[in-house]
Amino acid sequence: MNSIFHCQISRTAKIITSASVVFLGLFTALAQDKVVIRGSNTIGEELAPQLITAYQKDHKDATFDVEFKGTDYGLGALMGNFCDIAAASKPVGKEQEEIAQIRNFHFKEYVIGAYAVSLVVNAANPVSNLTSNQVQALFTGTTQNWKDAGGPDAPVHLFGRDPVSGTHLGFKELAMANQFYGTNIQYFTNYLDIAAAVAKDPNGIGYIGLAITPPAGTKIVNIDGIAPSATSINAKTYPYFRTLRFYTDADKEAAGAVDFINFTLSPPGQAILTQMGYAPKP
Repeated sequence: MNSIFHCQISRTAKIITSASVVFLGLFTALAQDKVVIRGSNTIGEELAPQLITAYQKDHKDATFDVEFKGTDYGLGALMGNFCDIAAASKPVGKEQEEIAQIRNFHFKEYVIGAYAVSLVVNAANPVSNLTSNQVQALFTGTTQNWKDAGGPDAPVHLFGRDPVSGTHLGFKELAMANQFYGTNIQYFTNYLDIAAAVAKDPNGIGYIGLAITPPAGTKIVNIDGIAPSATSINAKTYPYFRTLRFYTDADKEAAGAVDFINFTLSPPGQAILTQMGYAPKP
């Protein structure tokens, strides 16, 4: 009896062990299908969710784990093998290159497009061009009267994105040398509301996405004599843009990550960038 009993236990243990191996193998495979992205708030705030949603329409089983705390965070996570893709709104820096060299890590770069903003004023405002220095002075509150920027003798009213948005920080870095916004600025949660506020205010100025058509009552101003467009951005003559990139580990790219990147670079993926006000890749 004992011999038979022990035999049955042994068989049961083997079945359980075999099932466990199958389960763990399946779990590992499923885990490998998940694409882990870390990095830039500029990409993560609006663009990445839209790209992921569009991608999942034809890839029902694709899952994503995302966290956006800045480009440096993403690049560090990638070098530490904590993600498949680092979303970046600036290139790999010298310090990161040195760390990568020590770790024998090799970045693979994919340029996916560019973030850019256009400056919009009320149509009644005679100003049609501003220098970069004038924009900085206007949005930091140093210039508070339009007459100091070539406009009428009237107070400047500022409109921008809310402080929790990546665009709020992005414009601060691109146009304001990381100085504080003027205290009289009014914040909105999206570009369309900014444009609508400028349309109602003869003294207003704000910024909107590149592809957004200015509503009636507003107009786009040139910066340093350059009009915002995909052409001027790709030529790097328009100042308010930032090239967006995905980075991977060149030595061991995850298949799911590469497939998602290829979708982003495809015509449907690039169309999403355009629709959202980004400049597509050159």
